[in-house]
Amino acid sequence: MARPQAPVSVTVLGECVADTFTDPVRSSSDELALRALPGGGPANTAVALARLGTPTRFLGRFSTDVFGTLFRARLSASGVDLTGSVTAPEPSTLASPTSTRPARPRTPSTPTARPTGSGPTKNSPPPGRTAACLHTGSLALTSQPGGTRIEDHLAKAREHVTVSIDPNVRPLLVPPAAYRERLPHWCALADILRLSEDDLALLLPGVSPEEACDTWHAAGARLVVITLGGRGALASLDGHRVTVPTPAVNVVDTVGAGDSFTAGLLHRLAARGHLGGRLDRLNLEDTADACTFAARVAALTCSVPGADPPWAETSAISVPAISGRRPLGRQ
Repeated sequence: MARPQAPVSVTVLGECVADTFTDPVRSSSDELALRALPGGGPANTAVALARLGTPTRFLGRFSTDVFGTLFRARLSASGVDLTGSVTAPEPSTLASPTSTRPARPRTPSTPTARPTGSGPTKNSPPPGRTAACLHTGSLALTSQPGGTRIEDHLAKAREHVTVSIDPNVRPLLVPPAAYRERLPHWCALADILRLSEDDLALLLPGVSPEEACDTWHAAGARLVVITLGGRGALASLDGHRVTVPTPAVNVVDTVGAGDSFTAGLLHRLAARGHLGGRLDRLNLEDTADACTFAARVAALTCSVPGADPPWAETSAISVPAISGRRPLGRQ
């Protein structure tokens, strides 16, 4: 009798950010009250993956300040393995929106040398020995010298693992030109590229999602997924495309929705046995299945305040019938 296979694990490399926004209930004419929620694209993805049941390790740097403690507590409570992460002296990065809704654009309110939580650590074992997939992106990839170190890390790791990148463009923190300059190189390193239509508008202004997919395929990415908000998501596997719808949901907050989508995508691909290499056995049917599951995870995240992704054991995360998907073929 064959032994049961151990769950496929994912290593996430990147930053933590504290999302701060005004609290009108506790504010007054002479006092402004703020709330701070733990966030950061890679950290949100790690939390969502672990809550879905994927063994997840987070490699990063945590400040010794109160926010660093908050970040560690959130990741640990969600079941994320923090072995290999280190403590750093820099203050945590804060992001402050312009209204009470944390889904709005953010501006930095505390300067740091680089986002706390970014960069591989010298004591971290090669992710290929412990994980089937390495995911990264966001500020960690554009901050220096951390970004270059991460790119070098990916180049070595991809010999053993599937590489996933989410650029997560933050134009008020990093000029979009910095992302545009490095994106072709990231595509050459990545098997999976996941981004939003807002990212697309900043990276390739005026270019359609389909044309963008072909551009990034030519640069090296095999699977490109572009989330389209309420219109669902477009997935392109080597130029063969499929769209999946967005489930009906009462949207409370969109913070962390894209990160949760990425987590759902990787979780489902892992469950189907597609992580650990160059996606050689992935087909359009399994791509659609994974994206449909990911859209459900993102929708559940949008139904509650803050980046609070669902737990698999307490949420009804199901995949809609196959008739809900619309294959597009190659365009």
